[in-house]
Amino acid sequence: MWTHLKALIIKELLAVLKDKKSRMVLIAPPLVQLFIFSYAATFDLNHGPYAVLNEDRGAASRELLARFEGSGTFACVARLDGDAQIEPVIDNKKALLVIRFPSDFSRNMELGRPAEVQVNVDGRNSNSAMLVMNYVQSVVSSFNISWIKEHGGRAPPANLVIRPWYNPNLISRWFIVPGIVGLLILLVTLLITALSVARERESGTFDQLLVTPLRPSEILLGKAIPGVILGLTEATVIILIIVLGFKVPLLGSLPALYLGIFLFLLSSIGVGLMISSLAVTQQQGLLGAFLFLVPAINLSGFSTPIANMPYCLQKLTLINPLRYFIVILRSVFLEGATINLLWSQYVPMAVIGVVCLFTASSLFRRRMG
Repeated sequence: MWTHLKALIIKELLAVLKDKKSRMVLIAPPLVQLFIFSYAATFDLNHGPYAVLNEDRGAASRELLARFEGSGTFACVARLDGDAQIEPVIDNKKALLVIRFPSDFSRNMELGRPAEVQVNVDGRNSNSAMLVMNYVQSVVSSFNISWIKEHGGRAPPANLVIRPWYNPNLISRWFIVPGIVGLLILLVTLLITALSVARERESGTFDQLLVTPLRPSEILLGKAIPGVILGLTEATVIILIIVLGFKVPLLGSLPALYLGIFLFLLSSIGVGLMISSLAVTQQQGLLGAFLFLVPAINLSGFSTPIANMPYCLQKLTLINPLRYFIVILRSVFLEGATINLLWSQYVPMAVIGVVCLFTASSLFRRRMG
């Protein structure tokens, strides 16, 4: 069995690497998209959920908070009782920023002395963080002008102390580029596997596979393993370019990252083989791949936050493996996540991969029958 399977794997790898069009799919689109997304992609902020830690309870802090609540740009999602609650609120992405008033804020304001307001911003999405900072500064500036008119003074009495987390310099590339790994892996593996069986049918070699000693499940395995090998190779090259070329920090665990890549490859290959089993021609396989690819990217949270989507679409994202892989990539790159922190992402992706591969196997057996 293993001798025949090894021969089939080598045949599949040679079929991809010797074909000029297949080599172009492996090399050109990933590199082009990597550079385009890295330099050109930008995101807009739809809303700014924030939490409040008010140790002051004075009139000045209440007035400034009222301006945040009445601005229409921010939505208060939590009121905290201590410093220990700040980190979990931002880590769990419940709030994009935490506004903290020290106990002497109102007293300093009334005495005309500088009064600090601390704003802790989630810097993982640097574009959103920068927009939030601009909105916060606008609200505080408006408050300062109003306070000076009512109480007198020459200079704005309230000063912001802003501290972005996970991305101290708010470099947008740090947020965008890690997610591109998922997009490019999905693109390459989906196209390669979606065209594999259809290519055999068009070239007339599919009938030759049917008379070999290999069972249908072994043939399917022989077509899946080359996709895993090429996908891991592609991912490694892209990660090296991201870390060494674009200087994006890789703070987390490599085993955590590669476990996510492996599970995502299983899911992507399962979908690709399902498409390939149904397609008669390579053109049908290509159309089927793009029919899955575009919604998968749009529903992954790469460009649009899933929390901003309609409720029905949020539920639909649960069957999208790219949704979980995007979280793994950004958590490992920016947050320093390890395997123990990512099981909630690994398990759904593994389930999707098993279901897709089982479905592809069933379709393959039916078409061979």
